[in-house]
Amino acid sequence: MMELNNTHNPDLKSWLSSANDKSTDFPIQNLPFAVFREADSAEYFRCGVALGDQIIDLQKLKVTNLVTRKAADALSLCQSDSLHPFMAAGQNNWSALRQALSELFTKGSGHEKLLENCLSPQSKAEFKLPCSIGDYTDFYSSIHHATAVGSLFRPDNPLLPNYKWLPIGYHGRASSIAISGTDFHRPTGQTKKPDAEVPSFGPCQRLDYELEMGIFIGPENNAGSTIAIDSSEQHIFGLCLLNDWSARDMQAWEYQPLGPFLAKSFASTISPWIVTMEALAPFRTRYTRPTDDPSPLPYLSSDKNSAQGSLDIQLAVALQTSQMKDSETEQLSQSSFRHSYWTAAQMVTHHASNGCNLQTGDLLGTGTQSGPEFEEAGSLLELTKGGKQSINLGNGEERRFLNDGDTIIMRGWCETAGRARIGFGEVRATVLPAQIISGAAQ
Repeated sequence: MMELNNTHNPDLKSWLSSANDKSTDFPIQNLPFAVFREADSAEYFRCGVALGDQIIDLQKLKVTNLVTRKAADALSLCQSDSLHPFMAAGQNNWSALRQALSELFTKGSGHEKLLENCLSPQSKAEFKLPCSIGDYTDFYSSIHHATAVGSLFRPDNPLLPNYKWLPIGYHGRASSIAISGTDFHRPTGQTKKPDAEVPSFGPCQRLDYELEMGIFIGPENNAGSTIAIDSSEQHIFGLCLLNDWSARDMQAWEYQPLGPFLAKSFASTISPWIVTMEALAPFRTRYTRPTDDPSPLPYLSSDKNSAQGSLDIQLAVALQTSQMKDSETEQLSQSSFRHSYWTAAQMVTHHASNGCNLQTGDLLGTGTQSGPEFEEAGSLLELTKGGKQSINLGNGEERRFLNDGDTIIMRGWCETAGRARIGFGEVRATVLPAQIISGAAQ
């Protein structure tokens, strides 16, 4: 696990004034990575790092020759339109470049004039996926979400027997993962009403969001090899926000007996910025379970994971309807990743425990992150009790599930006494009307 060092010093200030704003997600203690270019331009996409309201252009930074030694080697891996080579290079390279960036952009570094030419405003940027995502696995790591959803369908037995013994997951669809700001059409598919004799085909009527974290894999493991619990975070490059959209009515009809399929594969949206595990080090917290729950099996347990395996990342969901003004949103819920029943390390270790070869750029979803209180629910399925109760919005509208034109905005941040607040930015997307196949709707 990442140790604290001088890059985490809460007293560090940048010569870039916007990075010292207490409300920014991107102070000098964060330094997350993304792939960007100027919006609506013919520029090539390139790797960048967020600082305040700007992006450090890593191609322009290399030309300055201010980055030397080990950090220069790491910077050389960030000269294409993908973070893939850098992600594969491992913790020593990630830390070296992070240290160099911290030193160069700290107030008093003496390089302000030269480095100003390496900055681009975030307000004028567009982003793409940070790497080629070869595989996507979605876990089910929130016991509060699993219990709430299970109670809707199995009131007497909401949790299946395996839940407390292993991190449950399924293989998702990597090709439909898109970057924040990518809108998508309402999915169409088969559904079956309880009183209908046959299913019908048409637009989903119970469209939902899922508040998740995304875990990006760095160095891979060979096929047939496993990853020890205390080595797992050497394979995690960083975390992002993830909205795993769900068609609940399609899901209810198709998921037996093999689990999620078309109800999940139409769209998943991630935030552009990957916050490294090193940046998250100050926000670790103890991993605990209720005393009457079984202890994880030995391969999923260690003293380090118990002492600081959880991460206190605050997560919030807001809705903006087509009737709201541009700046108007309504928060639907707020929770924390610290409530997860399984840690990121446990998810990685379990995934590779059968010899599965995780590859650089693979994305693991944590599953919906709901907290123990009702207002901490990470999906409309929970907030509306399966669509039986409406949510009343401040402008007089109501929602059970999402309407066309609705925009969901998710945000994440970390803050604790004595440490600089850091954030993930946001992930947002708008629901567009379904594209109907001619003659297919029934």
